[in-house]
Amino acid sequence: MNKASTLAAFSVLLLTACSSGIVPPPPPPAASSSSAISSVSSSSDISVSQPLPNTQVTSPLTVSGEARGSWYFEASFPVRLLDGNGLEIAVTPATALSDWMTTNFVPYTATLTFATPATATGLLILEKDNPSGLSQNSGSIVIPVQF
Repeated sequence: MNKASTLAAFSVLLLTACSSGIVPPPPPPAASSSSAISSVSSSSDISVSQPLPNTQVTSPLTVSGEARGSWYFEASFPVRLLDGNGLEIAVTPATALSDWMTTNFVPYTATLTFATPATATGLLILEKDNPSGLSQNSGSIVIPVQF
């Protein structure tokens, strides 16, 4: 499959998933850039201290880092773990460890418990809590992991 057809197939999958509320995995990285996904461990609003990209993870998996107060709603935001097929194998809220009603960074932690999947790789997705459902208020960070 060439790049254009891969991108087109992913676009259809993304549109279908967004309308059904499912979060699809990101498209595969380009053949010339093996680090395209692994570099996504922080943004201007959130960072992940653990696990680092492409780390081997086991259950229970502790996720920690810092996020700006705007990332939280009622002191939490969702954390999802997907297997290599994009199936959700665990979900839990990350919890603010101090006052989240700020524009500053606030430490968080989450613990995911899961059965080891049949796939060798997966994705850890941290989502900005977005009770409004408006796309301009959404955000996420994707961390590739190994099982």
